[in-house]
Amino acid sequence: MTESEYWIEPLGPSHDRAAFASGVAELDDYFRERAGQDARRNVAAPFVLVAATGEILGYYTLSAYSVSLADLPDSIVRRLPRYPLLPATLLGRLAVSREHRGRKLGTFLLMDALHRSWRTSSEIASFGVVVDALDDAAREFYLHHEFIPLADHARSLFLSMRTIERALTSRR
Repeated sequence: MTESEYWIEPLGPSHDRAAFASGVAELDDYFRERAGQDARRNVAAPFVLVAATGEILGYYTLSAYSVSLADLPDSIVRRLPRYPLLPATLLGRLAVSREHRGRKLGTFLLMDALHRSWRTSSEIASFGVVVDALDDAAREFYLHHEFIPLADHARSLFLSMRTIERALTSRR
């Protein structure tokens, strides 16, 4: 399957969520039972990676969030105003179908989420993207993609919009 055979779009009523299985119960249950409700209530914006066959290969969610200035590393804090909370984007969940693991689809989803977050940050301020990794493997995935740990939160990680912008504009 090539990239032209799949795309990312907002979750809609026509998507078959019941057939999706990442193998992580928390992510699967959320997607099947609550993702649609969260979208309708504007609590989270779920996006799905869909194959030409209609099969859902993966998904992620984005939400508005705030990060405490005290949680950020000093090297970042030095350049910021002293507001107690800064606007951020929460990458709340990211999952790939168990059947399609090992094809870099998690990275594809992550890059789309970061690009979407960066693109909208000029209209709705967001200083960076925050993730809460479910386990050590997920934490390592985000660390590999240049996220940095937040203070006193072992599995909460952060990537600044400045870093995202540099990565995206250097590809052009």
